[in-house]
Amino acid sequence: MTGKGRIASPGGRSFARAWPATGAALLALALGFAACAETDPGGSPPADESPEKAIWGPVEMPNGSSAFPVYERLGVDTFQIQLRWADVAPRRPGAPLNPADPAYDWPDDIDTAIHQAALHGIEVAILVTTSPGWANGGRAEVHAPDHPGDYAAFLSTATRRYPTVHRWMVWGEPNRSDRFLPNRPDDPRGPRRYARLLDAAYRALKDATPRNVVIGGNTFTGGDVKPPDFIRWMRLPSGKPPRLDRYGHNPYPFRPPDLARDPLAGGWRDLSDIDTLSREVNAAFRPLDRRPRLWLSEFTVQSGKDSRYFDHHVSEREQARWLRAGYEVAEAGNVAGLGWFTLLDQPSAPGSANWGLMRSDATPKPAFDAYAAVEGS
Repeated sequence: MTGKGRIASPGGRSFARAWPATGAALLALALGFAACAETDPGGSPPADESPEKAIWGPVEMPNGSSAFPVYERLGVDTFQIQLRWADVAPRRPGAPLNPADPAYDWPDDIDTAIHQAALHGIEVAILVTTSPGWANGGRAEVHAPDHPGDYAAFLSTATRRYPTVHRWMVWGEPNRSDRFLPNRPDDPRGPRRYARLLDAAYRALKDATPRNVVIGGNTFTGGDVKPPDFIRWMRLPSGKPPRLDRYGHNPYPFRPPDLARDPLAGGWRDLSDIDTLSREVNAAFRPLDRRPRLWLSEFTVQSGKDSRYFDHHVSEREQARWLRAGYEVAEAGNVAGLGWFTLLDQPSAPGSANWGLMRSDATPKPAFDAYAAVEGS
């Protein structure tokens, strides 16, 4: 989520004006379980079980204490965290499959998160994003690597570095040009480039261990290439879709979550559209005889004020109601996991976002108790 530009709703409406005062806001964060044609690695729950409760958030609280006792109190099933390839390997490693190669600079916060999560009975999911200049021809870090095998090799190395982690999200929001290149509005080249990256990542992760769960797609609600087109165009040179276990999507809401609503116009897919999205995913992956469940990784709504990220807000009590409604929608949909972004509001400053379950000083908001009351898997 970090670094995203201000998001307006379809048609440029202000969320503060367009959203009713009732509803429920939730962050869909999700991390997946595998859905292979023959088996479902990672022990994913049957479709009739409640979606996992996932969350993005800090490893430490503002006072320096571990955040994981708070996540345990909330009943979090899965903690999500980002691993930036461009930061870990700013120069080409001499032994790319050796996590101890001196070119690698592995972040301390992921080691801490994995250790703390294990102490509190919480799973960890890692989103692997960006590419270093040596892998993408010196372009921006959001550009796909020239050779998908370099990204796949990094994932193989990451599984050696983090052997207890078995949930891997392949890039984030690749249907947005500010998150993935090459990408052009309403053009298939971005989805096709991503398909090659995803399929190479799938093979590397499954070769490491069949227990690994590969979450691909990871589209944004809107984007330069809208989700239905991205799903349809996400094809390998053979014409087949890339392999994955879960289809990831960030369904930021544009209206109170309710599956009875008609789909948003223009190809947007928010939380009320996950039934439509699931049908689109199933149609795309029919050639592989798969019906991937959805992993909804990011979903949030701001309370109290707009921010530089989103052109909408609701009250703190409405935020809690939207959260509850979001999980009710997920219960009725083909959803393996739903996550919230994020635990804490940003510190007060111009443009800061009040999207947390807690205020920036770590005092709980009504959404904190609403999230804690949701039944996980």
